Amino acid sequence: MKYDLEFNPDRYRVETAETEGKRLVYRAYEDLVYVKRPSAPEYQKMNIYVPEAYWEGDSIGAYDRNTAPVFLANTVGGYMPGKPEKPGNNHLGRTNTLFQALLHGYVAVSVGARGRGLTGEDGSFIGCAPACIVDLKAAVRYLKYNRDRICGSMSHIISNGTSAGGALSALLGVTGNHPDYESFLEEAGAACAEDDIFAASCYCPITNLEHGDMAYEWEFNGYDNYQRMHGIRDEKTGERKMVPLTGIQSAEQRKMSDELKILFPAYVNGLHLKDEKGNCLKLEEDGNGSFKEYVKARVMESIQKAMEEGTDFSGFPWITVRKGKAVDVDFEQYVAYRTRMKTTPAFDEVALTTPENELFGNKTTASRHFTRFSLEHSKAGGTMAEEGQIRRMNPMNYIGDKTCDTAPYFRIRHGASDRDTSLAVSALLAAALREQGIQVDYHLPWGLPHAGDYDLPELFSWIDGICRD
Repeated sequence: MKYDLEFNPDRYRVETAETEGKRLVYRAYEDLVYVKRPSAPEYQKMNIYVPEAYWEGDSIGAYDRNTAPVFLANTVGGYMPGKPEKPGNNHLGRTNTLFQALLHGYVAVSVGARGRGLTGEDGSFIGCAPACIVDLKAAVRYLKYNRDRICGSMSHIISNGTSAGGALSALLGVTGNHPDYESFLEEAGAACAEDDIFAASCYCPITNLEHGDMAYEWEFNGYDNYQRMHGIRDEKTGERKMVPLTGIQSAEQRKMSDELKILFPAYVNGLHLKDEKGNCLKLEEDGNGSFKEYVKARVMESIQKAMEEGTDFSGFPWITVRKGKAVDVDFEQYVAYRTRMKTTPAFDEVALTTPENELFGNKTTASRHFTRFSLEHSKAGGTMAEEGQIRRMNPMNYIGDKTCDTAPYFRIRHGASDRDTSLAVSALLAAALREQGIQVDYHLPWGLPHAGDYDLPELFSWIDGICRD
């Protein structure tokens, strides 16, 4: 079936949502397929929500129907397929981000996308990389193609996502209009428009996957006890529940950890990055160096901010505080405090069992390797993903590429207790963007695990600020 990409402004419902004592009236434009030839139309669609006040000629804060920023939220987690959402309560019964964005005066867009494990009618895998980022780009093109028919400022599209969705938000922000994606967009029948955006909000981005294993071991090497939550199915009820899983790495995993840690300094040094003062960010062969101090400084900033907000650090002997200022932190003790979550390798598993292995499959192969290291250590007879497929999923490969129209603003949040990926991953992303003159608001909120959308007032304040600028 071929879909029409012209937005119909008369096809809407006026809906009301109430939560936490707040009432919201909005226009709902739902189930909008954003490509002409979708392979999975139940995912390749979006919902657009506009405050009804704008149709009554009113303003919300500094915004009206023409100037309101477009808050583009993806629903991708674990690189799985995601469907569009509605304003209201989330799965925890709390007010969701779409509701809050509308209440603040934004045009709220929830966009779905294909993801790993998704199969077509012929049984082929249709959600492998780069399907998810291609879909987000197609959604942006749909919005810009219909800019005169949809409320809001299409010059101020701000993407938002968490985890794999945060990685895609970063990738969307970096790769605007890059020709690497053009053939995939043409195949799907994307609108003839641009796909660059104004800003990217990235919560705990699981990105830079081909270097994620070495970054993880640079941080967690030597800490072999792991603990994480593990999903199992209850034999009596059939319901899936999360239970703690603990263990210790095998001798073989410890050996791979040692080998991967050694590889990380060469990667960092090859980036030739500098900090805000112009100092080179490097690592010695043992993993120490100015880049480690750079990450440590970000941790100390996190501690300082938490102290000023009332957190008591008297029970943390590895944090040195003098006269109300965090002056030092024992980085190794900090890592031990966080604990290891993933076994080695963390992302490109030698048995091809991770979500990322599935992300880099192809139409006929469910899972593949995406690092030379894991291919050489493969226990599943795995094959290697193509270089182009791997390249298209990493924003680091496009930062500084003059072919891209990169967003001028990024906001990156990586919880200081997050163990799903190394802190080095977000630190490198932030440093690389800043070196290109891009404004980056980067912080490691103390005590927060792998999560997102936990500081919406601050996020919205940031959006309002960059839109005023």
